[in-house]
Parts: sequence; C-alpha cells; structure tokens
Amino acid sequence: MGKRVAVIGAGGVGGYTGGQMARNGIDVTFIDAWPDHVDAMKSKGLELRGVTEQEHYVIPVNAMHVTEVQNLSKQDPIDIAIVSTKSYDTEFAAALIKQYLAPEGFVVSLQNCINEERLAGVVGWGRTVGCIASTISVELQEPGLIQRNVPLRGDTYTVYRCGEVHGRITKRVEEFVEWLRFADSAKATENLWGERWSKLVINSSHNGLSACTGYNGNEMCTVDAARRLSIRLSGETIRVGKANGFNLEVIKGHDADKWVTAADGNAAALDDIESSMIESVKSRGDGQRPSMGQDMAKGRRTEIDFLNGLVVEKGREAGIPTPANEGIVRAVTAVERGEAKQGPHMIEGL
Repeated sequence: MGKRVAVIGAGGVGGYTGGQMARNGIDVTFIDAWPDHVDAMKSKGLELRGVTEQEHYVIPVNAMHVTEVQNLSKQDPIDIAIVSTKSYDTEFAAALIKQYLAPEGFVVSLQNCINEERLAGVVGWGRTVGCIASTISVELQEPGLIQRNVPLRGDTYTVYRCGEVHGRITKRVEEFVEWLRFADSAKATENLWGERWSKLVINSSHNGLSACTGYNGNEMCTVDAARRLSIRLSGETIRVGKANGFNLEVIKGHDADKWVTAADGNAAALDDIESSMIESVKSRGDGQRPSMGQDMAKGRRTEIDFLNGLVVEKGREAGIPTPANEGIVRAVTAVERGEAKQGPHMIEGL
C-alpha cells in the first residue's frame, strides 16, 4: 500500500503541486474551502495549464470540502499533509488534519511567509517540515483550473526547497523531494530557515507592491518607480534577515549583499540588478501576478501582516529601520479596507 498525501488548500501552489503528484500515481486527496472548486475537481478533474501545450493536463483527483474531512476517519490515515493555505489559516489547517495523520505522519508547510512555528504549535516540532516554492507563478484562475505563467525550470533553477526544522537531511524529506520533482526541480536543504527568509525577500518585494498598485509581475520590473521600490524592499528585508542570523541564499541570481548595495544606491550593483529584472520579463506571461495581487483582485484577505509586517516586526526587534516595508503595509492595508483606491499613486513618496 502506497503512502497517502492530503493537500489542505488546493489553490495555485497546493493544487499545482498536488496535481502533478496525482498525475504521477501518488494517492492525493485535495481539501479546500471553496465549494465550487471542490465540485469542479470532483466532476471534471483538476486542469493544469502551463506556458506550452505539452504542460496541459486534466487529472482525475480525489477532492473534499472542509465539511467532509470527517470522512477521512473511514479511510487509511494520511502520511503527508501539505498545508498550502494562506498564513492566517495555518493553525486551522493543522488542527483539521492532525487527528487523521498516521503514527509517523507529518505536515509540510508549502506556503508563503514563515509558518513552521504555527504548525508546530498544533502538531509538534517532530511532525513539522518546511518547503519553499520559489518563483513558480501559478494561479487558481477558476474552479478546477490552475494556470502556471512561467516555464518549467528544470536544471536552470531549483523551484522547491524542502527541509527539516533542525537542518539535517532525513529519509522522509528525501522521499518527499522525489515526489516534488513530478512538478519541477526540487532539492532537500540543510538551510530551511535561510531559504525561508530568502523567499521572504522575494515575497516582500513584490506581493504588497502588486496588491496596492495593481501592477502585474512584468510591470513591477519595467516601471521605474516600482522597480526601484522593489529593490529597496529587498535590501531592507535582507538587512533584517542578516541581523536575525539567517544564512541567506542567492536571490534571483544575485548575492544578498549585492541587493543591499543596490538598495543603498551603488550604481554598478543597481544597474546589474535592474538589468536582470527587466530581462526577466521575457520569460513570463503578462498575466502573472504575485499571490497577494491575486488576493486583492478577488477581494480576499491579504497576507500583508505575515510578509512585510513580519519584516517590520523583526526589524524593530533588531533595531533595523524598515521604512519601505512599513509604507507598503500601510498602503496595502488602506486598499484592503477600502480606505484608498488601488493604483500606482499608492507608492508615491515611499
């Protein structure tokens, strides 16, 4: 009997990752709170689209609404639970699946932000694993349909980085990484916390910026004001991460120190990073938007407090100023609450 996987939160990342596993024979059950999405998966399967026709699949899958999770008590236990909800639903998702885990079962945070501590508070540190999906650019466009807007990375870039909270490589992580490779390139990492903060650098520089301005991924690289602000957000987040002792990875092809130097105005570093950002638009479709930009467009609650808000919080603790991140938190919060209208004017003066 093979191992069973549950995906709690079958949106863009969770649905795409779990869908590729199911397509390759892994026993996956999708659990989601959007009834139309669950009904579509049950009736038509899960449709995955990429940037080429060869990446288009319709996959028969097992799906259930959160109100149906009790039915797992009649089935074999879950070996791996992938939590891919928004950060504010982390504890809920962990509590929902905890009682259905196998004795050696564990939970993987496949989310933005840094939620391992929240998971561990429910299931315990020994059952908590972290996983980053870097620059995967997927979106749940309609019930049962997930669109990927960037090419498969393969050997050119490692998308999934999975690791234990204690930093040692384990058999369970290595096995899970093999399954992640059904979706794209993946590796086991000894530097989960450094990987997490490095991903936070990317998220904090783009997600809130998109949410408050309405810019898509390409516009944030080609519009001068947005691009420069993105670099400043990265520089602040890197400073805070280093002050907290994280060993940061290469970020979008550049060493962390170069991002800080560019944010400080060094002409050579700034030119190098800006050139690579502008060049990156060639590999993305114009429909690509960060997840927070998607949330704002759909009227959903954002994760701003868990992304840029975390940078601000940790910056204060370390004595590192974070004015750009503070400004983005204010701007996103104002748009989210209906106190301001989304648009490029929201970043004026930041």
